[in-house]
Amino acid sequence: MTGNKGLGTIVLVAGLVVLLGSVLADIVGLGASPLVFGYRQLAGSAAGLVLLVIGAALYWRAGRGG
Repeated sequence: MTGNKGLGTIVLVAGLVVLLGSVLADIVGLGASPLVFGYRQLAGSAAGLVLLVIGAALYWRAGRGG
């Protein structure tokens, strides 16, 4: 793996973990109430999505030789 491709993979997986962890927090028992999607879950989901997109872009650009 090249440097950017490896970094892209790491950032993409980290983003996916943060996104899924935030969305599924109530099911896992980390959230306050299973009936409410709180502001912390929303912030975590947004951060996870941003990381996922950045990681995918790094991975894709490294694969194209850019």
